[in-house]
Amino acid sequence: MISDLERLVDSITREKNIPRDVVIEILESAMEAAGRKRFGMTKDIEAQYNEELGEVELFEFRTVVDDVEDEDLEIHLEEAQELDPECLIGDSLGIKMNVEELGRIAAQTAKQVIIQKIRDAERELTFNEFKDRKGELITGIVRRFEKGNIIVDLNRAEAILPRREQVPTETYRPGDRIQAFVLDITRATRQPQVVLSRTHPGLLMKLFEMEVPEIYEGIVRIEACAREPGHRAKIAVSSVDPDVDPVGACVGLKGSRVQAVVAELRGEAIDIIPWHPDPARFIVYAIAPAHVDRVYIDDSTHTMELVVPDDQLAKAIGRRGQNVRLAAQLTGWRIDIYSETKHSQMLDDARKEISRIPDLSDTEVDILVRSGFQSAQELADAEAAEVAGLLDLEDDRATAVIGSADKVVAELIMEEAARRNLPEPVEEEVEEEEPPEAEPDKEELPSESVEDPEEALPSEPVEDPEEALPPEPVEDPEEALPPEPVEDPEEGAGTD
Repeated sequence: MISDLERLVDSITREKNIPRDVVIEILESAMEAAGRKRFGMTKDIEAQYNEELGEVELFEFRTVVDDVEDEDLEIHLEEAQELDPECLIGDSLGIKMNVEELGRIAAQTAKQVIIQKIRDAERELTFNEFKDRKGELITGIVRRFEKGNIIVDLNRAEAILPRREQVPTETYRPGDRIQAFVLDITRATRQPQVVLSRTHPGLLMKLFEMEVPEIYEGIVRIEACAREPGHRAKIAVSSVDPDVDPVGACVGLKGSRVQAVVAELRGEAIDIIPWHPDPARFIVYAIAPAHVDRVYIDDSTHTMELVVPDDQLAKAIGRRGQNVRLAAQLTGWRIDIYSETKHSQMLDDARKEISRIPDLSDTEVDILVRSGFQSAQELADAEAAEVAGLLDLEDDRATAVIGSADKVVAELIMEEAARRNLPEPVEEEVEEEEPPEAEPDKEELPSESVEDPEEALPSEPVEDPEEALPPEPVEDPEEALPPEPVEDPEEGAGTD
């Protein structure tokens, strides 16, 4: 006959998915806590689950001695032999306790311990289940929203999709299916928390791994990935098999594979480019669809300068700089893009400035400009060994060139300071002054431009313009008009 406790153990094991031995251990620890609560905290009490009887038994253990000093932990030899005739001094004697004497308070304590222990076992089970799934894809159901965060039901646990890991262009409603990237599993709170992400580049890589068998098998590898969630993404792929085209494998027949990924990301555009070990070639692929004419690499600053045709500059930069940002993230290099016109102007300015150094010929100036020196200041900051290696000079002459560059830099600074401190020309001050309004009767004066108004005036007195001009005769309008003949109305009327 199965006891009620045995049914309870089986029910918890089945519903909570907790192992049976863990449930039994929880029951034993709860009974031990109840026994100490009822009989005293100093006693050595141990609980054991009896499989045959289907109940938990309590035992009090005491050490057999001749002289009892602590009655809670020790028992006299004679008293011990009454319970077990074969016991000897130094043995630990287990005495079975009456469980029915625990009482209501001890039973309540056992209940609280069981509930708490079961919750702890569930949390530990959840953590052990998801701790190995970090970095994988997981599918769940949207349950509710809390302060902008989305709570996702994972069937046996709940996960959280924080606001910072959500794509701004995506919206969800309770009951929607969601597929996300497992970002982290934390145990900081009372319950293990599974943190999801829809913006991590790993989501894009895992989606391609699901859709492209060659990636799953390791034939095609995703070397780099960059995303602006909700807008655009770039991935660089390579193949270990020369007969397999990595880009074609990711695109699929008529774009079926990449379109499945785009649909899961809700319309996010994806550029698939081939990876190349040469950084210059890789950057040319990454900046596509724009065409690149020349690439200049500076390993010291980890920077690349790209020169593109004038009509390709906007395409290379992209909308709000999106294309160049994604290319920089994908390659890991800092990218500066110049048009042909701008780059030619920069080279002319650099050649003009460096040519002021007297110790350099035109050929040496061209070599320095092609090597990346764009100003006399950069040449002054360079090492003598570097300059000597580029121009094939001796160290003494290279040092002299750098010293001359320092002098040119000082001259440029003085010229700039003099240009800023130069007073404004007088003509500009005259132009800024507003000329006085001319009177109507002075319009007939000559309009020759005179630098000094006072010198233009004659020294002899000038008559008043009104007096100088002869008066024009003015006739009375009434007198000027000839009188109209007026007929007598009586004379003009006809007679009968």
